[in-house]
Amino acid sequence: MQQWFMLTVVGKDQPGIVARVTTRLFDGGCNLGEASMARLGGNFTIMLMAQYDGSIDALRRLLAPDVAALNLHLHIDGIDGHLHAHVVPDTRISVFGADRAGIVAQVTTALAGAGFNVLDLESDVAGTERQPIYVMHIEGCAARGVDALEQALEKVRREGVEVRLVPIDTMIG
Repeated sequence: MQQWFMLTVVGKDQPGIVARVTTRLFDGGCNLGEASMARLGGNFTIMLMAQYDGSIDALRRLLAPDVAALNLHLHIDGIDGHLHAHVVPDTRISVFGADRAGIVAQVTTALAGAGFNVLDLESDVAGTERQPIYVMHIEGCAARGVDALEQALEKVRREGVEVRLVPIDTMIG
C-alpha cells in the first residue's frame, strides 16, 4: 500500500538537483504531491511530498545514488498526505528593517499572538554588507482580522521595523 513521505533535500546549489531527484523518484514509482524548492544563500533546498509503496529505508536507498553524486543531505519522514486541502491566504505582510537578530521571531510572535497562521514566508537580506536590510514577505490567514494584526504589530513598528499589511482578495469574477 502506498503511503506519503516528506522528503527534505539540502545541498550546495548546482544545476540538475531538481531533475535528478524528481526523475529518480518517478523512475522508482513515486507520485509527487506538493513541493517547495528554494535557493537560500548559495544552497538549494527541496521539501516535497512523495507517495511510495515502500519503507523510508527503501526510499532512502532509491535516492542514495543521486544524493551521493550531488553531495546532498536527505531527511525523510512518514506523513499524512492531505492533498486538496489547500488553505487560501487572506493577508500579505511585507517587513523591511535594518538587519538585526530577532526580526523574524519578533514579527512572527506578534502575528501568532493575533491569531495569524503563516502559510508562506520568504526572506532576504538586501542593501549592502555595511548597511544590510532585512526583507520578509509573509502570506497567511488572519483569523481575527487585519485590525488585530495591525494592533499586534504596533510594538514592532515602534522599534523601527516597517510593516505593511494588505488583504488578499481571492474572489475573481
